Amino acid sequence: MALSPLTHRRWQYFKTNRRGYVSLWIFCILFFLTLGAELISNDNPLMISYEGRWYFPVFKIYPETTFGGDFETEADYRDPYIKERLETHGWILWPPRRYSYSTVNYDLPVPAPSSPTWENLLGTDDQGRDVLARLIYGFRISVLFGLVLTLGSSVIGVIAGGVQGYFGGKIDLFFQRFIEIWSGLPTLYLLIILGSLVQPNFWWLLGLMLMFSWMALVNLVRAEFLRARNLDYVRAARALGLSTPKIMFRHILPNAMVATLTYLPFILNSAITTLTSLDFLGFGLPPGSPSLGEMLAQGKNNLQAPWLGLVSFFSVGLTLSLLIFVGEGVRDAFDPRKIRR
Repeated sequence: MALSPLTHRRWQYFKTNRRGYVSLWIFCILFFLTLGAELISNDNPLMISYEGRWYFPVFKIYPETTFGGDFETEADYRDPYIKERLETHGWILWPPRRYSYSTVNYDLPVPAPSSPTWENLLGTDDQGRDVLARLIYGFRISVLFGLVLTLGSSVIGVIAGGVQGYFGGKIDLFFQRFIEIWSGLPTLYLLIILGSLVQPNFWWLLGLMLMFSWMALVNLVRAEFLRARNLDYVRAARALGLSTPKIMFRHILPNAMVATLTYLPFILNSAITTLTSLDFLGFGLPPGSPSLGEMLAQGKNNLQAPWLGLVSFFSVGLTLSLLIFVGEGVRDAFDPRKIRR
């Protein structure tokens, strides 16, 4: 699909911002690698050949009796007995890392948390779990959470701002008063209070944060619709008999989205920061879930293990810095003054 000349110029200008362009590549590579976290770091083999038959434990659960064990429970492929039978009657293809985010290393030479070794490249936490595996899974869930929240809040914010700006009058007046009251609520305190009343999970947290994050784009979209609703092409569309939804979303919205797109990386950054803060305080994802905030809490609670704090600090700092650099590049690329030059 060919790009329009204006979009092509914006993309070329974004590429001239080396910091933003390189940051986008680094972030995309890290994100797409962690999307297949189960294929990179897992305590289940990718593939097993046992007595002439093929098994794929990474996609399906097999009982221990399948491989000559005694129990109907899920096979533990790190068990020496199961491991010996598999290697005697076939072969095993392991992922690069033989640890999942919840796998406990019971063979540590020192009490947990243990320092980095060739077995655990970034060490283990205070429960003996591999820090690198938790970092891979935690990065994925944080970015996915941020992307879904950014998409949902953007859709709601664009619709709300478009309705306000296009109709104006009492609708705009009452909506603005509601937003002023709603935005004045202490969001973090409400999230903490509600998080202490119920057991939070991914979708519950997403819905709760969506209640407050949709206001980020309302004022921007509202201003664009207020400016454009009386322009000549909108009046011509009304005169031709086009319906209100078609005028709003087919003619005015594409112009409003130019300014809206520059804010999306910063909204994503804010979503990841909020989830990290809640996990750090213990009001985020369920206990044991991999997250960047839980890794920060591990570093705070284990000052005698500095690698935990350093890994969590640099991982969160790198993620947020990459998004900030990308956002700055997008903002400059959509600046009409620079495009004209």
